[in-house]
Amino acid sequence: MHKLLKELSENVIKDNNMLEESVRILEKYEKHIVAEHVKQVGLKAKELAIVFGVDENKAEIAGFFHDISAVIPNNKKIEVAESLNMKIFNEERELPNLIHQRLSKEIANLMFAVKDKEILDAISCHTTLKANPTKLDMVVFIADKIMWDQSGTPPYIKEVKEGLDESLEQGVHVFINYLYKTANIIHPLLEDAHDFFNEKQSKF
Repeated sequence: MHKLLKELSENVIKDNNMLEESVRILEKYEKHIVAEHVKQVGLKAKELAIVFGVDENKAEIAGFFHDISAVIPNNKKIEVAESLNMKIFNEERELPNLIHQRLSKEIANLMFAVKDKEILDAISCHTTLKANPTKLDMVVFIADKIMWDQSGTPPYIKEVKEGLDESLEQGVHVFINYLYKTANIIHPLLEDAHDFFNEKQSKF
């Protein structure tokens, strides 16, 4: 096991409430902004799940764990991913933070015993989404974008909320197109999601 994962494992209190423990660990590693962000995303994901007929408990758990890999420094993320024998895309090597979504899935599974496949899948694509996503994937994805962790108001928020008034898919589609146009690096999963949503647009 990589030394950073070993250290993390030693710091996790396995008998604690799962959601509280995710926040406690982030704060222990002085990721206070991320800790507040995951709480907000968890609550927003739960709220959206109720609206769109998704399991609210799964949405909340995925929201609380989606950025748990923030405990791993960006300059170590690829190294840790390699230690877990993860497939690494060239785009992730170029911009290591892009792997954080899939690394969060591994950490949630291995260190916090999150075993539900739907939850883990939603964590693993919360930044880029993917082709043919589940409703849970979309809920966590869009909750993360609504409750962004930057200062000010998200430049896309009005259009995304108008899209969500029509459907979950339309709200997601609006943001996918925004991200595709503004991202410096296009992750293969984002490429797949963009193609999928544009092909399915007439069905939303």
